[in-house]
Amino acid sequence: MRLKADLTLLFIAVIWGTAFVAQRLAGQLGSVYLFNGVRYTLAGLVVIPFVRWEALSAYPRTQFKWMAAAGFLLFIAAAFQQAGMQYTTAGNAGFITSLYVVLVPVVLFFGWKEKPHWLSIVSVGMAGAGAYLLSTSGQFEVQRGDALELVGALFWAMHVALLGKFASRFEPMSFSVGQLFVCGLLNLILGIFVEQPVFTWTLAGTAIYTAVMSLGLCYTLQVWAQRHTPPADAALILSLESVFAVLAGWLLLNELLTGIQILGCIIIFLAVGLSQLKGYSGTIDRNHLVEGR
Repeated sequence: MRLKADLTLLFIAVIWGTAFVAQRLAGQLGSVYLFNGVRYTLAGLVVIPFVRWEALSAYPRTQFKWMAAAGFLLFIAAAFQQAGMQYTTAGNAGFITSLYVVLVPVVLFFGWKEKPHWLSIVSVGMAGAGAYLLSTSGQFEVQRGDALELVGALFWAMHVALLGKFASRFEPMSFSVGQLFVCGLLNLILGIFVEQPVFTWTLAGTAIYTAVMSLGLCYTLQVWAQRHTPPADAALILSLESVFAVLAGWLLLNELLTGIQILGCIIIFLAVGLSQLKGYSGTIDRNHLVEGR
């Protein structure tokens, strides 16, 4: 069962990695809010059948308050990520988004005064160095898309921290559906006012793929898999999504990295792995739902 769970998590990492390619294709078409609105709303519909409605009565009404807060953070994080996709590669977006893992202890320190483990401090420093090399290729010029992805990573970290603190008190599937719908609705409302609606089969396909596979199916599988594998192991396997994002970008979009950028990716990957060697992994994994998808 443990091997089956680990293989399931590896499959999830592959899907999440390839989702960056789908988002990159949508970004090239200039769609941010409407694309996010459609895919997050559709993802909510996909997850609804898994909700245990009879269990909702056992949970406090404050679930709706934190569900809305989580959906709002999700909306901001997803907006920055998708906006960055217009200007950067799928590989860059994947690795920079993965920085949320090492940023979670920073958020917990400033938000809840939790003193970070010394490994967290080292991981943040390494991740910063890696992100610099990846974004600038060693020259002091941060790319616009990478900067947007970095801001998005901070909001992913805030989202994960909030989930770790509050979501475990509530029925998980209904909480998931609620935050997905909040995120989707906010994106749709904003998109109606600031974007020109565009329809192409490519845009429709990428929205359906990320909604059904990346958000709906993978989250449901993850809930099962993480019951049979330790949190630290799950975090390390799921962090491979950034590697698969680079591979998918190379295979499907002909995206290439320079030697300096590859070094930056390696440093970021090591930083993410190092950050899992202490006690924050449980907080990060318990509700690793849509980060970077």
